[in-house]
Amino acid sequence: MEEQIEQMDSEEQEANTCIICGQQKSQGITIVSEFICEDCETEMVRTDVKDDKYDYFIHRMKQIWVQLNA
Repeated sequence: MEEQIEQMDSEEQEANTCIICGQQKSQGITIVSEFICEDCETEMVRTDVKDDKYDYFIHRMKQIWVQLNA
């Protein structure tokens, strides 16, 4: 039983590649099948729609739907 718990812990800590920044992180959210790290998620939420970076986030997030429909 202890071995199963250790395996689950290591799987939960598995690093994923963020579709926004491209870095490997273990904390974040998954939308459909794409990962967004916690740092990018926080920055996206705080970015004003008038900010140039907003367009960048929209462009990167469109990759979720492009890959879904491929």
